[in-house]
Amino acid sequence: MKRYFGVIVLVAGVLLGAIMSYRSASARTREAQREADIQRIHAEYLERVGWMRANPDEATYRDELKSFFKNYFEQVDDHLKTFNGNKNFDGYLAELEKRADSGKDERAGDRKAFYEYTRKLFDSMREGRYRPVWTATDKGMRLDVVTSDVVMVMGKPQVRLQLVLWGAQRYLKDEGKVRKMMTSASFDTVWKLTDAKGKLLGEMRGADPSMKIDHPERFIAEFPPQMVLGHYDLDMMPSEVAKLEMTINVSSRATSGGDAAAHYVWKLDVPSEWKLGAGETWEGATQEERPEEEIDPAKKASAE
Repeated sequence: MKRYFGVIVLVAGVLLGAIMSYRSASARTREAQREADIQRIHAEYLERVGWMRANPDEATYRDELKSFFKNYFEQVDDHLKTFNGNKNFDGYLAELEKRADSGKDERAGDRKAFYEYTRKLFDSMREGRYRPVWTATDKGMRLDVVTSDVVMVMGKPQVRLQLVLWGAQRYLKDEGKVRKMMTSASFDTVWKLTDAKGKLLGEMRGADPSMKIDHPERFIAEFPPQMVLGHYDLDMMPSEVAKLEMTINVSSRATSGGDAAAHYVWKLDVPSEWKLGAGETWEGATQEERPEEEIDPAKKASAE
Protein backbone atom coordinates (compact mmCIF):
# COMPACT_ATOMS: atom_id res chain seq x y z
CA MET A 1 0.00 0.00 0.00
CA LYS A 2 2.84 2.33 0.84
CA ARG A 3 4.24 2.17 -2.66
CA TYR A 4 0.95 3.50 -4.00
CA PHE A 5 0.79 6.32 -1.45
CA GLY A 6 2.88 8.67 -3.56
CA VAL A 7 0.71 7.98 -6.61
CA ILE A 8 -2.44 8.65 -4.60
CA VAL A 9 -1.02 11.94 -3.30
CA LEU A 10 -0.03 12.94 -6.82
CA VAL A 11 -3.49 12.15 -8.22
CA ALA A 12 -5.13 14.02 -5.34
CA GLY A 13 -2.90 17.01 -6.02
CA VAL A 14 -3.78 17.00 -9.69
CA LEU A 15 -7.50 16.79 -8.88
CA LEU A 16 -7.22 19.59 -6.32
CA GLY A 17 -5.34 21.75 -8.81
CA ALA A 18 -7.96 21.07 -11.47
CA ILE A 19 -10.75 21.99 -9.05
CA MET A 20 -9.01 25.21 -8.01
CA SER A 21 -8.30 26.09 -11.65
CA TYR A 22 -11.94 25.46 -12.54
CA ARG A 23 -13.17 27.63 -9.67
CA SER A 24 -10.76 30.38 -10.63
CA ALA A 25 -11.88 30.25 -14.26
CA SER A 26 -15.53 30.21 -13.17
CA ALA A 27 -14.95 33.23 -10.94
CA ARG A 28 -13.30 35.14 -13.80
CA THR A 29 -16.14 34.20 -16.13
CA ARG A 30 -18.70 35.33 -13.54
CA GLU A 31 -16.90 38.64 -13.04
CA ALA A 32 -16.75 39.19 -16.81
CA GLN A 33 -20.49 38.52 -17.02
CA ARG A 34 -21.15 40.93 -14.16
CA GLU A 35 -19.06 43.67 -15.76
CA ALA A 36 -20.73 43.11 -19.15
CA ASP A 37 -24.16 43.43 -17.54
CA ILE A 38 -23.17 46.70 -15.88
CA GLN A 39 -21.95 48.04 -19.22
CA ARG A 40 -25.26 46.99 -20.81
CA ILE A 41 -27.27 48.85 -18.14
CA HIS A 42 -25.14 51.98 -18.54
CA ALA A 43 -25.38 51.81 -22.35
CA GLU A 44 -29.18 51.63 -22.21
CA TYR A 45 -29.27 54.44 -19.67
CA LEU A 46 -27.08 56.69 -21.83
CA GLU A 47 -29.26 55.99 -24.87
CA ARG A 48 -32.37 57.17 -22.99
CA VAL A 49 -30.92 60.01 -20.91
CA GLY A 50 -30.13 62.22 -23.91
CA TRP A 51 -33.82 63.07 -24.25
CA MET A 52 -34.17 63.73 -20.51
CA ARG A 53 -31.28 66.17 -20.64
CA ALA A 54 -32.37 67.98 -23.79
CA ASN A 55 -36.20 67.92 -23.58
CA PRO A 56 -37.19 71.60 -23.80
CA ASP A 57 -40.68 71.01 -22.42
CA GLU A 58 -40.60 71.19 -18.64
CA ALA A 59 -43.99 69.53 -18.15
CA THR A 60 -43.15 66.39 -20.15
CA TYR A 61 -39.72 66.21 -18.51
CA ARG A 62 -41.38 66.12 -15.10
CA ASP A 63 -43.96 63.58 -16.28
CA GLU A 64 -41.24 61.23 -17.56
CA LEU A 65 -38.90 61.46 -14.56
CA LYS A 66 -40.53 58.74 -12.49
CA SER A 67 -40.71 56.17 -15.29
CA PHE A 68 -37.18 57.03 -16.42
CA PHE A 69 -35.65 56.32 -13.02
CA LYS A 70 -37.97 53.34 -12.47
CA ASN A 71 -36.65 51.66 -15.60
CA TYR A 72 -33.03 52.28 -14.62
CA PHE A 73 -33.34 51.08 -11.03
CA GLU A 74 -35.34 47.99 -11.99
CA GLN A 75 -32.37 46.97 -14.14
CA VAL A 76 -30.01 47.75 -11.27
CA ASP A 77 -32.08 45.62 -8.86
CA ASP A 78 -32.16 42.71 -11.31
CA HIS A 79 -28.40 42.98 -11.74
CA LEU A 80 -27.77 42.92 -7.99
CA LYS A 81 -30.08 39.93 -7.58
CA THR A 82 -28.41 37.99 -10.39
CA PHE A 83 -24.85 38.66 -9.23
CA ASN A 84 -25.49 38.75 -5.49
CA GLY A 85 -24.63 42.43 -5.21
CA ASN A 86 -24.95 44.79 -2.27
CA LYS A 87 -28.62 45.77 -2.14
CA ASN A 88 -27.96 48.19 0.72
CA PHE A 89 -25.69 50.36 -1.45
CA ASP A 90 -23.40 50.96 1.53
CA GLY A 91 -20.18 49.33 0.35
CA TYR A 92 -18.29 52.64 0.41
CA LEU A 93 -19.53 53.35 3.92
CA ALA A 94 -18.47 49.92 5.18
CA GLU A 95 -15.00 50.35 3.69
CA LEU A 96 -14.78 53.84 5.16
CA GLU A 97 -15.65 52.61 8.65
CA LYS A 98 -13.04 49.86 8.35
CA ARG A 99 -10.35 52.37 7.40
CA ALA A 100 -11.43 54.72 10.20
CA ASP A 101 -11.21 51.92 12.77
CA SER A 102 -7.67 51.14 11.64
CA GLY A 103 -6.69 54.81 11.92
CA LYS A 104 -5.70 55.03 8.25
CA ASP A 105 -8.13 57.81 7.28
CA GLU A 106 -8.18 61.05 9.25
CA ARG A 107 -10.86 62.51 6.94
CA ALA A 108 -13.32 59.66 7.37
CA GLY A 109 -15.91 62.04 8.83
CA ASP A 110 -15.80 64.32 5.79
CA ARG A 111 -15.99 61.38 3.39
CA LYS A 112 -18.96 60.00 5.28
CA ALA A 113 -20.74 63.35 4.91
CA PHE A 114 -20.22 63.22 1.13
CA TYR A 115 -21.56 59.67 1.04
CA GLU A 116 -24.67 60.63 3.03
CA TYR A 117 -25.23 63.69 0.84
CA THR A 118 -25.09 61.47 -2.25
CA ARG A 119 -27.23 58.78 -0.64
CA LYS A 120 -30.14 61.15 0.03
CA LEU A 121 -30.39 62.10 -3.63
CA PHE A 122 -29.87 58.49 -4.71
CA ASP A 123 -32.75 57.34 -2.51
CA SER A 124 -35.06 60.07 -3.80
CA MET A 125 -34.39 58.97 -7.40
CA ARG A 126 -34.69 55.27 -6.62
CA GLU A 127 -37.90 55.67 -4.61
CA GLY A 128 -39.65 57.93 -7.14
CA ARG A 129 -39.45 61.06 -4.95
CA TYR A 130 -37.16 63.13 -7.19
CA ARG A 131 -39.17 66.27 -7.99
CA PRO A 132 -37.08 69.40 -8.72
CA VAL A 133 -38.60 72.78 -7.88
CA TRP A 134 -37.12 74.25 -11.08
CA THR A 135 -35.41 72.89 -14.19
CA ALA A 136 -33.93 74.10 -17.47
CA THR A 137 -31.81 72.73 -20.31
CA ASP A 138 -29.10 74.24 -22.48
CA LYS A 139 -26.25 72.86 -24.61
CA GLY A 140 -27.29 69.29 -23.89
CA MET A 141 -27.00 69.74 -20.12
CA ARG A 142 -29.97 69.91 -17.75
CA LEU A 143 -29.86 71.82 -14.49
CA ASP A 144 -32.31 70.99 -11.71
CA VAL A 145 -32.84 72.99 -8.53
CA VAL A 146 -33.90 70.06 -6.37
CA THR A 147 -34.77 71.87 -3.13
CA SER A 148 -35.08 75.45 -1.91
CA ASP A 149 -35.51 74.98 1.84
CA VAL A 150 -34.49 77.20 4.74
CA VAL A 151 -31.92 75.28 6.80
CA MET A 152 -29.69 76.10 9.76
CA VAL A 153 -26.04 76.55 8.77
CA MET A 154 -23.58 77.19 11.60
CA GLY A 155 -26.37 78.47 13.81
CA LYS A 156 -28.12 80.79 11.38
CA PRO A 157 -30.94 80.25 8.85
CA GLN A 158 -30.02 80.17 5.17
CA VAL A 159 -31.78 79.35 1.92
CA ARG A 160 -30.31 76.12 0.52
CA LEU A 161 -30.60 75.68 -3.24
CA GLN A 162 -29.61 72.10 -4.00
CA LEU A 163 -28.54 71.44 -7.59
CA VAL A 164 -28.20 68.48 -9.93
CA LEU A 165 -26.45 68.99 -13.27
CA TRP A 166 -27.00 66.28 -15.89
CA GLY A 167 -24.52 65.63 -18.71
CA ALA A 168 -21.27 67.45 -17.92
CA GLN A 169 -18.36 66.16 -20.01
CA ARG A 170 -16.00 63.71 -18.33
CA TYR A 171 -13.42 61.01 -18.99
CA LEU A 172 -11.72 58.19 -17.09
CA LYS A 173 -8.04 58.86 -16.41
CA ASP A 174 -5.79 55.85 -15.90
CA GLU A 175 -3.12 56.53 -13.28
CA GLY A 176 -1.60 53.07 -13.13
CA LYS A 177 -3.17 51.24 -10.21
CA VAL A 178 -5.88 53.88 -9.87
CA ARG A 179 -8.46 55.06 -12.39
CA LYS A 180 -9.93 58.49 -11.71
CA MET A 181 -12.99 60.09 -13.27
CA MET A 182 -12.28 63.63 -14.46
CA THR A 183 -15.39 65.82 -14.80
CA SER A 184 -15.43 69.26 -16.39
CA ALA A 185 -18.08 71.52 -14.84
CA SER A 186 -17.29 75.08 -13.73
CA PHE A 187 -20.05 77.29 -12.29
CA ASP A 188 -20.44 81.07 -12.30
CA THR A 189 -23.62 82.25 -10.58
CA VAL A 190 -25.25 85.64 -9.96
CA TRP A 191 -28.35 86.41 -7.86
CA LYS A 192 -30.10 89.76 -8.39
CA LEU A 193 -32.61 90.98 -5.81
CA THR A 194 -35.21 93.55 -6.81
CA ASP A 195 -38.28 95.17 -5.31
CA ALA A 196 -41.80 94.89 -6.75
CA LYS A 197 -41.05 97.67 -9.29
CA GLY A 198 -37.82 96.10 -10.52
CA LYS A 199 -35.42 98.32 -8.60
CA LEU A 200 -32.14 96.54 -7.85
CA LEU A 201 -31.69 96.12 -4.08
CA GLY A 202 -28.73 93.76 -3.98
CA GLU A 203 -26.61 91.29 -5.83
CA MET A 204 -24.69 88.17 -4.85
CA ARG A 205 -22.12 86.12 -6.75
CA GLY A 206 -20.88 82.56 -6.42
CA ALA A 207 -18.53 80.11 -8.14
CA ASP A 208 -18.74 76.33 -7.74
CA PRO A 209 -21.44 75.15 -5.32
CA SER A 210 -20.67 73.74 -1.89
CA MET A 211 -20.43 69.95 -1.45
CA LYS A 212 -19.68 69.68 -5.17
CA ILE A 213 -19.68 66.01 -6.12
CA ASP A 214 -18.71 65.49 -9.75
CA HIS A 215 -18.54 61.68 -9.62
CA PRO A 216 -21.36 60.35 -7.40
CA GLU A 217 -20.61 56.76 -8.51
CA ARG A 218 -17.48 56.97 -6.37
CA PHE A 219 -19.74 56.78 -3.32
CA ILE A 220 -22.55 54.64 -4.75
CA ALA A 221 -21.57 52.67 -7.85
CA GLU A 222 -25.20 52.41 -8.98
CA PHE A 223 -25.83 56.18 -8.97
CA PRO A 224 -27.19 57.33 -12.37
CA PRO A 225 -24.12 58.20 -14.49
CA GLN A 226 -22.84 61.62 -15.51
CA MET A 227 -24.35 63.88 -12.86
CA VAL A 228 -22.85 66.67 -10.72
CA LEU A 229 -24.30 67.45 -7.28
CA GLY A 230 -23.95 70.44 -4.98
CA HIS A 231 -25.74 73.36 -3.33
CA TYR A 232 -25.65 77.08 -2.63
CA ASP A 233 -26.53 78.54 0.77
CA LEU A 234 -27.90 82.09 0.54
CA ASP A 235 -28.31 84.58 3.37
CA MET A 236 -31.86 85.50 4.30
CA MET A 237 -33.00 88.46 2.20
CA PRO A 238 -34.23 91.94 3.16
CA SER A 239 -37.97 92.19 3.70
CA GLU A 240 -38.42 94.63 0.79
CA VAL A 241 -37.05 92.14 -1.75
CA ALA A 242 -39.88 90.94 -4.02
CA LYS A 243 -38.15 89.13 -6.86
CA LEU A 244 -35.02 87.05 -7.39
CA GLU A 245 -33.23 86.38 -10.65
CA MET A 246 -30.64 83.60 -10.50
CA THR A 247 -28.29 83.27 -13.48
CA ILE A 248 -26.06 80.20 -13.63
CA ASN A 249 -23.39 79.78 -16.29
CA VAL A 250 -21.83 76.33 -16.55
CA SER A 251 -18.75 75.62 -18.64
CA SER A 252 -17.90 72.04 -19.59
CA ARG A 253 -14.96 71.08 -21.80
CA ALA A 254 -14.96 67.89 -23.85
CA THR A 255 -11.85 65.74 -24.28
CA SER A 256 -12.02 66.56 -28.00
CA GLY A 257 -11.34 70.20 -27.10
CA GLY A 258 -14.80 71.72 -27.58
CA ASP A 259 -16.44 73.86 -24.91
CA ALA A 260 -20.11 73.84 -23.92
CA ALA A 261 -21.18 77.08 -22.24
CA ALA A 262 -24.66 76.55 -20.79
CA HIS A 263 -26.76 79.46 -19.54
CA TYR A 264 -29.68 79.12 -17.11
CA VAL A 265 -31.93 81.86 -15.70
CA TRP A 266 -34.47 81.30 -12.92
CA LYS A 267 -36.84 84.18 -12.11
CA LEU A 268 -39.16 83.87 -9.15
CA ASP A 269 -41.15 85.75 -6.55
CA VAL A 270 -39.27 85.54 -3.26
CA PRO A 271 -41.19 83.44 -0.68
CA SER A 272 -41.85 85.13 2.65
CA GLU A 273 -39.90 82.42 4.50
CA TRP A 274 -36.74 83.50 2.67
CA LYS A 275 -36.96 87.04 4.07
CA LEU A 276 -35.58 88.74 7.16
CA GLY A 277 -37.97 90.18 9.68
CA ALA A 278 -38.80 93.88 9.76
CA GLY A 279 -35.84 95.87 11.05
CA GLU A 280 -33.32 93.04 10.57
CA THR A 281 -30.23 93.90 8.55
CA TRP A 282 -28.74 91.96 5.69
CA GLU A 283 -25.51 90.44 6.99
CA GLY A 284 -22.45 90.63 4.79
CA ALA A 285 -23.89 93.36 2.56
CA THR A 286 -21.41 95.80 0.99
CA GLN A 287 -21.94 99.09 -0.83
CA GLU A 288 -21.04 99.40 -4.51
CA GLU A 289 -21.49 102.27 -6.95
CA ARG A 290 -23.78 101.53 -9.91
CA PRO A 291 -25.33 103.80 -12.60
CA GLU A 292 -28.81 104.91 -11.51
CA GLU A 293 -30.41 103.50 -14.66
CA GLU A 294 -28.93 100.08 -13.86
CA ILE A 295 -30.40 100.15 -10.36
CA ASP A 296 -33.81 101.61 -11.22
CA PRO A 297 -35.40 100.73 -14.61
CA ALA A 298 -37.90 103.61 -14.18
CA LYS A 299 -35.08 106.16 -14.42
CA LYS A 300 -33.71 104.47 -17.53
CA ALA A 301 -37.12 104.73 -19.18
CA SER A 302 -37.48 108.41 -18.31
CA ALA A 303 -34.01 109.16 -19.67
CA GLU A 304 -34.98 107.62 -23.02
